[in-house]
Amino acid sequence: MEKNIRLRDKEEAYALFGERDRHLKMIRGHFDVKVFARDNTLRIAGDEQGVLDAYVALLTLLEKIRKYGQLRTNDVEGALLSNDSTDVDSNPQISPLGLDGAKPMTPGQGAYIEAIKTSQVVFGVGPAGTGKTFLATAMAVAALIHGNVSKLVLVRPAVEAGEKLGFLPGGFQEKVNPYLRPIFDALGALLPMAQIQRYMERDVIEIAPLAYMRGRTLDRAFILLDEAQNTTPKQMLMFLTRIGKRSKAVITGDLSQTDLPHASKSGLADALARLDGVQGISICRMGNGDIVRHEVVQRIIDAYEAHDRNNGHGA
Repeated sequence: MEKNIRLRDKEEAYALFGERDRHLKMIRGHFDVKVFARDNTLRIAGDEQGVLDAYVALLTLLEKIRKYGQLRTNDVEGALLSNDSTDVDSNPQISPLGLDGAKPMTPGQGAYIEAIKTSQVVFGVGPAGTGKTFLATAMAVAALIHGNVSKLVLVRPAVEAGEKLGFLPGGFQEKVNPYLRPIFDALGALLPMAQIQRYMERDVIEIAPLAYMRGRTLDRAFILLDEAQNTTPKQMLMFLTRIGKRSKAVITGDLSQTDLPHASKSGLADALARLDGVQGISICRMGNGDIVRHEVVQRIIDAYEAHDRNNGHGA
């Protein structure tokens, strides 16, 4: 496998490699990969996992150079330690967000972020506007930037409005774009679009329908399943068993907004009942008090719930 990183100039390469290629030798030895520069392009070659880990570490170091103008040996050592996969079954620790506009605004959101930091599997359940998807995406981006994971896998079930991918017009990307737009929007608020495109082209960020997760095992990945109320119990089990070594999964959803056929049981509701209290799994339930969109959104939700209570039925 091979991945490339574009450098701005020779000075940037010199800072990255270190005096007498000291940093370069550390990176090569730690990840067991070949790294060399040609025409301001940094090339990384080797086995898939080593290349992915080295790629994320080098991106992290390059960002430090571009921010501070230099790189210290302990910066390199820190990047290598954050990618150390010796303890392959442990829960990857995530550095603080450090992303503009991605801070918790309510106690419920704060508890949600702490759960993502410390638990391997997190369920974030709550109404629209509570920041479930945005904060999880922000944590995923932070994990990637800080080298805690090598890949982001952002997933949604494609069942909204009863449509099926095979009957939609266009090619694969045109078929899935309507379902994945909210995740694109969350990413776009956190990273420059050009950087998102580069990550996607290099398969560092993957955005896909849930059906495309079948048969895979995802190592060193941050996996986000959005709109999980639209999964079936079998789909949810399939997703949860995709989690590999040193990976983290966040599942978000709103049980009041299920688009499944009327008689179908939600995989999210089923999982919450089965997994409550299981070690390594956190369930965060957010309510109307955690809504941080325009205040009219909270008033709308309150009005709907009051109407349902008065008429004796649920949403």
